[in-house]
Amino acid sequence: MPVKQAEFFVSNSDPAKCPRPDRPEYAFIGRSNVGKSSLINMLTSRASLAKISGKPGKTQLINHFIIDNQWYLVDLPGYGYAQVSKTEREKFAALIDGYLTSRPNLLCIFVLVDSRIEPQKIDLDFMENLGDRGLPFVIVFTKTEKLGAVKLQATLNNYRARLLETWEEVPQIFITSAVTAAGREDILSFIRPLNEEYEKSAGVKRFKPGK
Repeated sequence: MPVKQAEFFVSNSDPAKCPRPDRPEYAFIGRSNVGKSSLINMLTSRASLAKISGKPGKTQLINHFIIDNQWYLVDLPGYGYAQVSKTEREKFAALIDGYLTSRPNLLCIFVLVDSRIEPQKIDLDFMENLGDRGLPFVIVFTKTEKLGAVKLQATLNNYRARLLETWEEVPQIFITSAVTAAGREDILSFIRPLNEEYEKSAGVKRFKPGK
């Protein structure tokens, strides 16, 4: 499912002002500096659709992009960035929570994880919270071009083991690289049937998480 058209739609700081929930929607989120903007640009084959910054914590709004005039890709603020005040962190947390729990057309949340880093409590806790609330999500490992095949497999095995300490089964995992475009077709092929099912039902049809 190649992306033929991808355009910025709107940014805002209030979930209530998001676009009408009349299209399937997919949110992308992760810790600051996980490579979210690069991944979005790779998926859409648009080099500068999402602004890339060397400064972590740059994304501070809910950013909607419309894809092929059929579905929304949503760039959410990163979490876990320490170099902001407690008040700012709480504001971002409330913004993210308000968005995730108020969009009936949100079919799946893509949780991005840096493949070079050991499992982090903040990521595991975030996923646990999504599962506890029945919010559908998958895991996307980023920057995998920086690891050899053996190291990458060891990282995946370690992550699966950590997840299985609290999960009955591991949520679906995607292996990606914004440099090599690895994972693009896998993610877009995952989205396509969800869009089709949504259109058939003419309403909400959420992908179920593996918990």
